[in-house]
Amino acid sequence: MLDLLFVYGTLMRGYDHPMSRLLSSNAAFEGEAHCRGRLHLIRHYPGLVLSDEAADIVHGELYRLREPEPLLREFDMYEACGEGFAEPTEYVRQVLPVTRAGGGAVEAWTYLYNWPVTKLPRIESGRFGA
Repeated sequence: MLDLLFVYGTLMRGYDHPMSRLLSSNAAFEGEAHCRGRLHLIRHYPGLVLSDEAADIVHGELYRLREPEPLLREFDMYEACGEGFAEPTEYVRQVLPVTRAGGGAVEAWTYLYNWPVTKLPRIESGRFGA
């Protein structure tokens, strides 16, 4: 199973959140990374939507999960997606291409925002909390 996870919001380092602590204690920080997409402010957290525009970049962090299956189940519960949640869920977990800060593309799991964003403010910088 794919063991890389790209995060761009409250799961990143520096956030005092139980799920952020769970990630940092059960995964190796691989470094900063980015993907193509647009970032929107949902409430006090962001949502990533895919984009075909080359200028649309979302910045985040890449982690290598020590035990991917149980950890991803925990994050699915946190993001309220996957089995047992009513469709359409707010987020969906998907594999997408991610570029490491030093270059080089890899595939990683991430959580994409799955509801309409037309009335949500866009985070133009592509960086949550920036």
